[in-house]
Amino acid sequence: MDNFNGAARPCEVESFSRDDTYAFAKKLGEQVLAGTVILLSGDLGTGKTVFAQGFADGLGVDDIVNSPTFTIMNIYDNGRMPLYHFDVYRIADSSEMEELGYEEYFYGDGVTLVEWPEMIEDIIPKDAVGIKIEKNPEKGFDYRLITVKEGM
Repeated sequence: MDNFNGAARPCEVESFSRDDTYAFAKKLGEQVLAGTVILLSGDLGTGKTVFAQGFADGLGVDDIVNSPTFTIMNIYDNGRMPLYHFDVYRIADSSEMEELGYEEYFYGDGVTLVEWPEMIEDIIPKDAVGIKIEKNPEKGFDYRLITVKEGM
């Protein structure tokens, strides 16, 4: 996927391990352009944090990357561009995002990764890139289908 940004080509990638998910995300992180908002969705335990870690590695972030479940947002600014990592699972509505000043991050000079984007659907930029991670136990415990598309 060349020049991974708001005009990213839709695709599906099969991951058979944590390492596969990490490697795919790292490749995207290496190609992403500033100003991209990525919507990362999937059930609990599908590998969103592994994806975020690989993506951050692709950006050159050398910090430990964890899901900001209780802090809502983590900022990593030691890569080739800032990474704004949101986990909005605990957000009641998008007005809480306004209190955080989300626009500065969504429309800033870095890349924004949003876990659980369905919680704030009304403020998602139209050119956001959706990434959904799904399990399929019939294909194995570690199997994941990663779908990249425009929007949610």
